[in-house]
Amino acid sequence: MEQPSHVDVLIIGAGISGIGAACRLTEDLPQKSYAILEARDASGGTWDLFRYPGVRSDSDLHTLGYQFRPWMGENAIVDGPEVLGYIRDTAAEYGVDRNIRYGCHVTGAAWDSERAIWTVEATVGGKETTMTCGWLFSASGYFRYDHGYQPQFEGQERFSGPIIHPQAWPEDLDYAGKRVIVIGSGATAVTLVPALAEQASHVTMLQRSPTYIISVPRKDAVANLLNRLLPEDLASSITRRKNIWRQRFVFNLAQSRPELVKRFLRWSLKQQLPDDYEIDRHFAPDYDPWDQRLCAVPSGDLFKSLSRGDCSVVTDKIASFTEDGVELVGGELLKADIIVTATGLELLAFGGIELTVDGSRVELPEMLTYKGSMLSDVPNFAFAMGNYNVSLTLKVGIVIDYICRVIGYMDRCGFDKCTAVNPDPSQQTSPMLDFGAGYVNRSLHLFPRQGSIEHWEMSQDLARDQRELASELTGDGALRFERVADRAAATAA
Repeated sequence: MEQPSHVDVLIIGAGISGIGAACRLTEDLPQKSYAILEARDASGGTWDLFRYPGVRSDSDLHTLGYQFRPWMGENAIVDGPEVLGYIRDTAAEYGVDRNIRYGCHVTGAAWDSERAIWTVEATVGGKETTMTCGWLFSASGYFRYDHGYQPQFEGQERFSGPIIHPQAWPEDLDYAGKRVIVIGSGATAVTLVPALAEQASHVTMLQRSPTYIISVPRKDAVANLLNRLLPEDLASSITRRKNIWRQRFVFNLAQSRPELVKRFLRWSLKQQLPDDYEIDRHFAPDYDPWDQRLCAVPSGDLFKSLSRGDCSVVTDKIASFTEDGVELVGGELLKADIIVTATGLELLAFGGIELTVDGSRVELPEMLTYKGSMLSDVPNFAFAMGNYNVSLTLKVGIVIDYICRVIGYMDRCGFDKCTAVNPDPSQQTSPMLDFGAGYVNRSLHLFPRQGSIEHWEMSQDLARDQRELASELTGDGALRFERVADRAAATAA
Protein backbone atom coordinates (compact mmCIF):
# COMPACT_ATOMS: atom_id res chain seq x y z
CA MET A 1 0.00 0.00 0.00
CA GLU A 2 1.33 3.45 -0.91
CA GLN A 3 2.35 5.47 2.11
CA PRO A 4 1.00 9.03 2.42
CA SER A 5 3.39 11.91 1.81
CA HIS A 6 1.59 14.10 4.36
CA VAL A 7 0.53 13.27 7.93
CA ASP A 8 -0.80 15.33 10.79
CA VAL A 9 1.99 14.24 13.16
CA LEU A 10 5.40 12.93 12.18
CA ILE A 11 7.36 11.10 14.88
CA ILE A 12 11.13 10.76 14.56
CA GLY A 13 12.38 7.54 16.15
CA ALA A 14 10.76 4.15 16.76
CA GLY A 15 12.25 3.57 20.20
CA ILE A 16 10.40 3.38 23.50
CA SER A 17 9.43 7.09 23.34
CA GLY A 18 8.36 7.16 19.69
CA ILE A 19 6.21 4.06 19.98
CA GLY A 20 4.72 5.41 23.21
CA ALA A 21 3.84 8.66 21.44
CA ALA A 22 2.19 6.81 18.57
CA CYS A 23 0.12 4.70 20.97
CA ARG A 24 -1.14 7.78 22.80
CA LEU A 25 -2.01 9.49 19.52
CA THR A 26 -3.96 6.39 18.50
CA GLU A 27 -5.96 6.48 21.73
CA ASP A 28 -6.33 10.24 22.37
CA LEU A 29 -6.53 11.64 18.82
CA PRO A 30 -7.70 8.77 16.61
CA GLN A 31 -8.71 11.20 13.86
CA LYS A 32 -5.08 12.28 13.42
CA SER A 33 -2.82 10.63 10.85
CA TYR A 34 0.77 9.91 11.83
CA ALA A 35 3.90 8.10 10.77
CA ILE A 36 7.11 7.11 12.52
CA LEU A 37 10.40 7.56 10.70
CA GLU A 38 13.15 5.23 11.96
CA ALA A 39 16.72 5.56 10.70
CA ARG A 40 17.62 1.98 11.52
CA ASP A 41 16.09 -1.20 10.09
CA ALA A 42 14.42 -2.25 13.33
CA SER A 43 12.28 -0.76 16.08
CA GLY A 44 13.20 -0.55 19.73
CA GLY A 45 15.86 2.15 19.65
CA THR A 46 18.41 1.64 22.42
CA TRP A 47 17.05 -1.78 23.25
CA ASP A 48 17.66 -3.10 19.77
CA LEU A 49 20.99 -1.31 19.31
CA PHE A 50 22.75 -2.42 22.51
CA ARG A 51 23.53 -6.13 22.31
CA TYR A 52 26.50 -6.54 24.58
CA PRO A 53 26.46 -9.38 27.15
CA GLY A 54 24.18 -8.77 30.11
CA VAL A 55 22.51 -5.65 28.68
CA ARG A 56 19.58 -4.74 30.89
CA SER A 57 17.57 -1.87 32.27
CA ASP A 58 18.80 -0.34 35.49
CA SER A 59 15.30 1.04 36.10
CA ASP A 60 12.38 -1.16 37.01
CA LEU A 61 10.08 -1.90 34.09
CA HIS A 62 7.05 -0.97 36.19
CA THR A 63 8.11 2.68 35.78
CA LEU A 64 10.23 2.44 32.63
CA GLY A 65 7.31 0.84 30.82
CA TYR A 66 4.13 2.50 29.62
CA GLN A 67 1.47 3.51 32.10
CA PHE A 68 -1.21 2.55 29.58
CA ARG A 69 0.23 -0.98 29.23
CA PRO A 70 1.45 -2.10 32.65
CA TRP A 71 4.34 -4.51 33.04
CA MET A 72 3.15 -7.62 34.89
CA GLY A 73 6.27 -9.78 34.61
CA GLU A 74 7.91 -11.60 37.50
CA ASN A 75 11.14 -9.56 37.32
CA ALA A 76 11.23 -5.80 37.82
CA ILE A 77 14.80 -5.37 36.52
CA VAL A 78 14.82 -7.16 33.18
CA ASP A 79 17.30 -7.97 30.43
CA GLY A 80 17.48 -5.96 27.23
CA PRO A 81 15.77 -8.53 24.97
CA GLU A 82 12.80 -8.62 27.36
CA VAL A 83 12.47 -4.82 27.26
CA LEU A 84 12.68 -4.96 23.47
CA GLY A 85 9.95 -7.60 23.33
CA TYR A 86 7.73 -5.48 25.56
CA ILE A 87 8.16 -2.42 23.29
CA ARG A 88 7.45 -4.37 20.10
CA ASP A 89 4.48 -6.20 21.62
CA THR A 90 3.03 -2.81 22.59
CA ALA A 91 3.53 -1.48 19.05
CA ALA A 92 1.77 -4.54 17.61
CA GLU A 93 -1.10 -4.40 20.12
CA TYR A 94 -1.86 -0.76 19.26
CA GLY A 95 -1.24 -1.23 15.56
CA VAL A 96 1.45 1.43 15.37
CA ASP A 97 4.01 -0.98 13.91
CA ARG A 98 2.16 -0.64 10.59
CA ASN A 99 3.03 3.06 10.52
CA ILE A 100 6.79 2.73 11.00
CA ARG A 101 8.96 3.53 7.99
CA TYR A 102 12.36 1.96 8.40
CA GLY A 103 15.66 3.09 6.95
CA CYS A 104 14.51 6.74 6.91
CA HIS A 105 17.34 8.94 8.13
CA VAL A 106 15.92 12.42 8.69
CA THR A 107 18.42 15.15 7.85
CA GLY A 108 16.40 18.34 7.96
CA ALA A 109 13.01 19.90 8.55
CA ALA A 110 11.79 23.28 7.34
CA TRP A 111 8.77 25.11 8.76
CA ASP A 112 6.65 27.31 6.49
CA SER A 113 4.39 29.71 8.41
CA GLU A 114 2.35 30.60 5.34
CA ARG A 115 1.12 27.04 5.02
CA ALA A 116 1.65 25.96 8.67
CA ILE A 117 3.54 22.89 7.47
CA TRP A 118 6.84 21.16 8.13
CA THR A 119 8.68 19.78 5.10
CA VAL A 120 10.91 16.97 6.26
CA GLU A 121 13.92 15.77 4.29
CA ALA A 122 15.16 12.20 4.68
CA THR A 123 17.51 9.73 3.08
CA VAL A 124 16.01 6.35 2.21
CA GLY A 125 18.22 3.74 0.59
CA GLY A 126 20.67 6.40 -0.53
CA LYS A 127 17.94 8.49 -2.15
CA GLU A 128 16.59 11.82 -0.96
CA THR A 129 12.88 12.06 -0.22
CA THR A 130 10.54 14.54 1.43
CA MET A 131 7.24 14.46 3.25
CA THR A 132 5.18 17.03 5.10
CA CYS A 133 3.40 17.20 8.43
CA GLY A 134 1.52 19.57 10.68
CA TRP A 135 3.45 18.65 13.84
CA LEU A 136 6.96 17.27 14.24
CA PHE A 137 7.79 15.21 17.33
CA SER A 138 11.40 14.26 18.05
CA ALA A 139 11.60 10.97 19.93
CA SER A 140 15.16 10.23 18.87
CA GLY A 141 16.68 10.48 22.35
CA TYR A 142 19.79 12.48 23.06
CA PHE A 143 22.74 10.35 21.95
CA ARG A 144 24.25 9.18 18.69
CA TYR A 145 23.22 5.80 17.39
CA ASP A 146 26.02 5.32 14.86
CA HIS A 147 28.88 5.31 17.37
CA GLY A 148 29.75 5.88 21.02
CA TYR A 149 32.39 8.03 22.65
CA GLN A 150 35.80 6.57 21.85
CA PRO A 151 38.75 8.47 23.35
CA GLN A 152 42.18 7.92 21.87
CA PHE A 153 44.58 6.18 24.23
CA GLU A 154 48.32 6.41 23.95
CA GLY A 155 49.72 3.46 22.04
CA GLN A 156 46.38 1.74 21.42
CA GLU A 157 47.50 0.75 17.92
CA ARG A 158 50.09 -1.53 19.54
CA PHE A 159 47.53 -3.75 21.26
CA SER A 160 47.39 -7.09 19.44
CA GLY A 161 43.83 -8.03 20.41
CA PRO A 162 40.44 -6.53 19.57
CA ILE A 163 39.38 -3.18 21.06
CA ILE A 164 35.58 -3.04 21.24
CA HIS A 165 33.07 -0.36 22.15
CA PRO A 166 29.87 -1.85 23.65
CA GLN A 167 27.70 0.15 21.25
CA ALA A 168 29.20 -1.87 18.38
CA TRP A 169 29.44 -5.29 20.03
CA PRO A 170 30.29 -8.02 17.46
CA GLU A 171 27.92 -10.98 17.57
CA ASP A 172 30.70 -13.50 16.98
CA LEU A 173 33.10 -12.30 19.69
CA ASP A 174 34.53 -15.28 21.58
CA TYR A 175 35.67 -14.22 25.04
CA ALA A 176 35.48 -17.63 26.73
CA GLY A 177 38.66 -18.28 28.68
CA LYS A 178 40.08 -14.88 27.73
CA ARG A 179 41.45 -12.07 29.86
CA VAL A 180 39.25 -9.01 29.41
CA ILE A 181 39.74 -5.40 30.49
CA VAL A 182 36.63 -3.20 30.61
CA ILE A 183 37.59 0.48 30.69
CA GLY A 184 34.91 2.48 32.47
CA SER A 185 32.86 2.60 35.64
CA GLY A 186 29.36 3.60 34.52
CA ALA A 187 26.18 1.63 33.97
CA THR A 188 27.50 -0.18 30.90
CA ALA A 189 30.71 -1.27 32.61
CA VAL A 190 29.03 -2.57 35.76
CA THR A 191 26.62 -4.51 33.56
CA LEU A 192 29.29 -5.99 31.32
CA VAL A 193 31.78 -7.08 33.96
CA PRO A 194 29.75 -9.76 35.78
CA ALA A 195 28.22 -10.97 32.50
CA LEU A 196 31.63 -11.41 30.84
CA ALA A 197 33.05 -13.01 33.99
CA GLU A 198 30.71 -15.98 33.55
CA GLN A 199 32.88 -17.22 30.65
CA ALA A 200 36.09 -15.19 30.63
CA SER A 201 39.14 -16.37 32.56
CA HIS A 202 39.18 -13.01 34.35
CA VAL A 203 37.65 -9.56 33.86
CA THR A 204 39.20 -6.34 35.12
CA MET A 205 37.12 -3.19 35.43
CA LEU A 206 39.65 -0.41 34.93
CA GLN A 207 38.33 2.93 36.11
CA ARG A 208 39.91 6.35 36.25
CA SER A 209 37.59 7.27 39.14
CA PRO A 210 34.87 5.44 41.09
CA THR A 211 31.10 5.55 40.69
CA TYR A 212 28.40 5.12 43.33
CA ILE A 213 26.86 1.67 42.88
CA ILE A 214 23.93 0.14 44.71
CA SER A 215 22.46 -3.33 44.67
CA VAL A 216 18.74 -3.58 43.87
CA PRO A 217 16.56 -6.71 43.88
CA ARG A 218 15.77 -8.11 40.45
CA LYS A 219 12.27 -9.05 41.64
CA ASP A 220 9.85 -6.62 43.27
CA ALA A 221 8.29 -8.70 46.04
CA VAL A 222 5.57 -6.14 46.78
CA ALA A 223 4.60 -5.87 43.11
CA ASN A 224 4.40 -9.63 42.71
CA LEU A 225 2.25 -9.91 45.83
CA LEU A 226 -0.10 -7.17 44.60
CA ASN A 227 -0.34 -8.88 41.21
CA ARG A 228 -1.58 -12.03 42.92
CA LEU A 229 -4.07 -10.28 45.20
CA LEU A 230 -5.50 -7.37 43.21
CA PRO A 231 -6.93 -6.66 39.76
CA GLU A 232 -4.23 -5.87 37.21
CA ASP A 233 -4.97 -2.14 36.83
CA LEU A 234 -5.06 -1.51 40.58
CA ALA A 235 -1.96 -3.59 41.28
CA SER A 236 0.06 -1.88 38.58
CA SER A 237 -1.08 1.58 39.66
CA ILE A 238 0.01 0.99 43.26
CA THR A 239 3.32 -0.52 42.18
CA ARG A 240 4.07 2.35 39.81
CA ARG A 241 3.29 4.98 42.43
CA LYS A 242 5.36 3.12 45.02
CA ASN A 243 8.38 2.90 42.76
CA ILE A 244 8.15 6.51 41.65
CA TRP A 245 7.99 7.57 45.29
CA ARG A 246 11.03 5.42 46.10
CA GLN A 247 13.08 6.85 43.23
CA ARG A 248 12.23 10.42 44.19
CA PHE A 249 12.83 9.74 47.90
CA VAL A 250 16.33 8.37 47.28
CA PHE A 251 17.23 11.30 45.02
CA ASN A 252 15.86 13.94 47.41
CA LEU A 253 17.58 12.30 50.37
CA ALA A 254 20.88 12.27 48.47
CA GLN A 255 20.48 15.97 47.71
CA SER A 256 19.55 16.97 51.26
CA ARG A 257 21.62 14.48 53.31
CA PRO A 258 24.53 13.40 51.09
CA GLU A 259 26.73 12.24 53.97
CA LEU A 260 23.98 9.99 55.30
CA VAL A 261 23.51 8.41 51.87
CA LYS A 262 27.27 7.98 51.48
CA ARG A 263 27.40 6.09 54.79
CA PHE A 264 24.50 3.88 53.77
CA LEU A 265 26.08 3.03 50.42
CA ARG A 266 29.38 2.20 52.10
CA TRP A 267 27.60 0.04 54.71
CA SER A 268 25.75 -1.77 51.93
CA LEU A 269 29.01 -2.53 50.12
CA LYS A 270 30.62 -3.86 53.29
CA GLN A 271 27.81 -6.41 53.58
CA GLN A 272 28.51 -7.72 50.08
CA LEU A 273 32.29 -7.57 49.70
CA PRO A 274 35.17 -9.32 51.52
CA ASP A 275 36.25 -7.77 54.81
CA ASP A 276 39.59 -6.56 53.44
CA TYR A 277 38.20 -5.04 50.25
CA GLU A 278 39.36 -1.46 49.50
CA ILE A 279 35.91 0.09 49.33
CA ASP A 280 37.13 3.66 49.79
CA ARG A 281 39.55 3.31 46.89
CA HIS A 282 37.26 1.68 44.37
CA PHE A 283 33.71 2.75 45.33
CA ALA A 284 33.98 6.20 46.97
CA PRO A 285 33.73 8.97 44.34
CA ASP A 286 34.82 12.54 45.07
CA TYR A 287 31.30 13.86 44.35
CA ASP A 288 28.05 13.44 46.25
CA PRO A 289 25.52 10.70 45.45
CA TRP A 290 23.23 11.63 42.55
CA ASP A 291 25.43 14.49 41.40
CA GLN A 292 25.82 11.86 38.70
CA ARG A 293 23.42 9.01 38.03
CA LEU A 294 23.54 6.25 40.62
CA CYS A 295 24.44 2.88 39.07
CA ALA A 296 22.24 -0.06 40.03
CA VAL A 297 23.24 -3.72 39.85
CA PRO A 298 20.49 -6.34 40.12
CA SER A 299 20.80 -8.65 43.11
CA GLY A 300 24.39 -7.50 43.64
CA ASP A 301 25.74 -9.52 40.69
CA LEU A 302 28.87 -7.36 40.37
CA PHE A 303 29.70 -7.72 44.07
CA LYS A 304 29.13 -11.48 43.98
CA SER A 305 31.52 -11.76 41.06
CA LEU A 306 34.12 -9.64 42.87
CA SER A 307 33.79 -11.78 45.99
CA ARG A 308 34.34 -14.97 43.97
CA GLY A 309 37.41 -13.50 42.31
CA ASP A 310 35.94 -13.79 38.80
CA CYS A 311 36.63 -10.12 38.28
CA SER A 312 38.49 -7.26 39.90
CA VAL A 313 38.43 -3.46 40.01
CA VAL A 314 41.52 -1.36 39.39
CA THR A 315 41.43 2.40 39.95
CA ASP A 316 44.19 4.23 38.09
CA LYS A 317 44.87 6.22 34.94
CA ILE A 318 46.10 4.69 31.70
CA ALA A 319 49.68 5.56 30.73
CA SER A 320 49.68 3.56 27.49
CA PHE A 321 48.39 0.50 25.75
CA THR A 322 50.96 -2.23 25.16
CA GLU A 323 51.00 -5.22 22.84
CA ASP A 324 49.40 -7.44 25.47
CA GLY A 325 47.51 -5.09 27.74
CA VAL A 326 47.53 -1.73 29.47
CA GLU A 327 50.26 0.03 31.42
CA LEU A 328 48.98 2.26 34.22
CA VAL A 329 50.35 5.55 35.51
CA GLY A 330 51.08 3.81 38.81
CA GLY A 331 53.36 1.36 36.99
CA GLU A 332 51.14 -1.74 37.03
CA LEU A 333 50.77 -3.72 33.81
CA LEU A 334 47.36 -5.31 33.19
CA LYS A 335 47.42 -8.22 30.73
CA ALA A 336 44.50 -8.66 28.36
CA ASP A 337 43.37 -10.56 25.29
CA ILE A 338 40.39 -8.25 24.71
CA ILE A 339 39.84 -4.61 25.71
CA VAL A 340 36.34 -3.16 25.96
CA THR A 341 36.06 0.63 26.00
CA ALA A 342 32.89 1.30 28.00
CA THR A 343 33.80 4.98 27.81
CA GLY A 344 30.33 6.39 27.33
CA LEU A 345 28.09 7.95 24.76
CA GLU A 346 28.19 10.88 22.40
CA LEU A 347 25.21 13.19 22.69
CA LEU A 348 23.27 14.40 19.67
CA ALA A 349 20.39 16.84 19.91
CA PHE A 350 17.21 15.73 18.12
CA GLY A 351 19.01 13.15 16.02
CA GLY A 352 21.18 15.80 14.36
CA ILE A 353 18.24 17.17 12.35
CA GLU A 354 18.84 20.66 10.93
CA LEU A 355 15.76 22.77 11.65
CA THR A 356 14.76 25.94 9.82
CA VAL A 357 11.83 28.27 10.44
CA ASP A 358 10.70 30.41 7.49
CA GLY A 359 14.08 30.11 5.87
CA SER A 360 16.16 30.88 8.98
CA ARG A 361 18.26 28.15 10.53
CA VAL A 362 17.38 27.27 14.11
CA GLU A 363 20.52 27.70 16.21
CA LEU A 364 19.81 25.26 19.03
CA PRO A 365 22.13 26.86 21.64
CA GLU A 366 20.11 30.08 21.24
CA MET A 367 16.77 28.36 21.89
CA LEU A 368 15.12 27.88 25.28
CA THR A 369 13.10 24.87 26.38
CA TYR A 370 9.46 25.40 27.34
CA LYS A 371 8.01 22.94 29.87
CA GLY A 372 10.75 20.52 28.85
CA SER A 373 8.77 19.72 25.71
CA MET A 374 8.98 22.57 23.16
CA LEU A 375 11.54 25.09 21.88
CA SER A 376 11.15 28.84 21.87
CA ASP A 377 10.18 30.30 18.49
CA VAL A 378 9.96 26.88 16.79
CA PRO A 379 6.28 26.26 15.86
CA ASN A 380 4.53 22.89 16.04
CA PHE A 381 7.65 21.10 17.26
CA ALA A 382 7.98 18.98 20.39
CA PHE A 383 10.55 16.63 21.84
CA ALA A 384 10.80 13.89 24.43
CA MET A 385 13.58 13.89 26.98
CA GLY A 386 13.30 12.23 30.38
CA ASN A 387 14.56 13.13 33.83
CA TYR A 388 17.83 11.51 34.86
CA ASN A 389 16.85 10.95 38.51
CA VAL A 390 13.89 8.64 37.82
CA SER A 391 13.06 6.22 35.03
CA LEU A 392 13.64 8.25 31.88
CA THR A 393 10.28 7.46 30.32
CA LEU A 394 8.20 8.86 33.20
CA LYS A 395 8.53 12.44 32.00
CA VAL A 396 8.30 11.34 28.37
CA GLY A 397 4.84 9.96 29.09
CA ILE A 398 3.48 13.20 30.53
CA VAL A 399 5.09 15.23 27.71
CA ILE A 400 3.28 13.06 25.17
CA ASP A 401 -0.03 13.56 26.99
CA TYR A 402 0.62 17.32 27.05
CA ILE A 403 1.30 17.55 23.32
CA CYS A 404 -1.85 15.54 22.61
CA ARG A 405 -3.77 18.13 24.67
CA VAL A 406 -2.18 20.99 22.71
CA ILE A 407 -3.07 19.41 19.36
CA GLY A 408 -6.61 18.64 20.54
CA TYR A 409 -7.06 22.24 21.68
CA MET A 410 -5.84 23.52 18.30
CA ASP A 411 -8.33 21.29 16.51
CA ARG A 412 -11.25 22.46 18.63
CA CYS A 413 -10.37 26.13 18.14
CA GLY A 414 -9.32 25.91 14.49
CA PHE A 415 -5.67 26.86 15.05
CA ASP A 416 -2.90 25.78 12.69
CA LYS A 417 0.19 27.05 14.48
CA CYS A 418 1.44 26.91 18.07
CA THR A 419 4.65 28.65 19.15
CA ALA A 420 6.25 28.96 22.57
CA VAL A 421 7.43 32.58 22.94
CA ASN A 422 9.93 33.63 25.60
CA PRO A 423 8.13 36.27 27.70
CA ASP A 424 11.36 37.69 29.15
CA PRO A 425 14.39 37.77 26.82
CA SER A 426 16.49 39.04 29.74
CA GLN A 427 15.91 35.96 31.90
CA GLN A 428 19.05 34.12 32.92
CA THR A 429 19.81 30.87 31.12
CA SER A 430 21.76 27.74 31.95
CA PRO A 431 22.56 24.41 30.24
CA MET A 432 19.57 22.29 29.34
CA LEU A 433 20.95 19.27 31.22
CA ASP A 434 22.11 20.01 34.76
CA PHE A 435 24.01 16.77 35.14
CA GLY A 436 27.67 16.23 36.01
CA ALA A 437 28.44 13.18 33.85
CA GLY A 438 31.39 13.59 31.48
CA TYR A 439 29.48 12.48 28.40
CA VAL A 440 26.90 15.21 29.10
CA ASN A 441 29.39 18.00 29.74
CA ARG A 442 31.25 17.26 26.50
CA SER A 443 28.24 18.19 24.37
CA LEU A 444 26.14 20.67 26.35
CA HIS A 445 27.20 23.57 24.13
CA LEU A 446 25.36 21.95 21.20
CA PHE A 447 22.00 21.74 22.98
CA PRO A 448 19.25 24.29 23.73
CA ARG A 449 19.32 26.01 27.09
CA GLN A 450 16.82 26.40 29.90
CA GLY A 451 15.56 29.61 31.43
CA SER A 452 15.19 30.74 35.02
CA ILE A 453 11.48 31.51 35.26
CA GLU A 454 8.50 29.20 35.70
CA HIS A 455 7.81 26.83 32.79
CA TRP A 456 11.13 27.70 31.13
CA GLU A 457 13.27 25.70 33.52
CA MET A 458 14.19 22.12 32.57
CA SER A 459 12.90 20.61 35.80
CA GLN A 460 14.28 17.38 37.24
CA ASP A 461 11.33 17.18 39.63
CA LEU A 462 8.73 14.76 38.28
CA ALA A 463 5.95 16.07 40.54
CA ARG A 464 6.60 19.61 39.33
CA ASP A 465 6.64 18.42 35.72
CA GLN A 466 3.29 16.73 36.24
CA ARG A 467 1.78 19.95 37.62
CA GLU A 468 3.21 22.16 34.87
CA LEU A 469 2.26 19.88 32.00
CA ALA A 470 -1.25 19.38 33.40
CA SER A 471 -1.84 23.13 33.85
CA GLU A 472 -4.05 25.33 31.67
CA LEU A 473 -2.56 25.56 28.17
CA THR A 474 -3.00 29.32 27.88
CA GLY A 475 -2.46 30.17 31.53
CA ASP A 476 0.98 31.74 31.27
CA GLY A 477 0.53 33.32 27.87
CA ALA A 478 3.68 31.71 26.48
CA LEU A 479 1.90 29.66 23.82
CA ARG A 480 0.85 31.73 20.82
CA PHE A 481 -1.85 30.15 18.65
CA GLU A 482 -2.58 31.31 15.09
CA ARG A 483 -4.81 30.51 12.12
CA VAL A 484 -3.30 30.58 8.66
CA ALA A 485 -6.54 32.00 7.20
CA ASP A 486 -6.52 34.90 9.71
CA ARG A 487 -2.93 35.78 8.83
CA ALA A 488 -3.61 35.63 5.10
CA ALA A 489 -6.65 37.92 5.49
CA ALA A 490 -4.66 40.44 7.54
CA THR A 491 -1.91 40.50 4.91
CA ALA A 492 -4.40 41.05 2.11
CA ALA A 493 -6.03 43.95 3.99
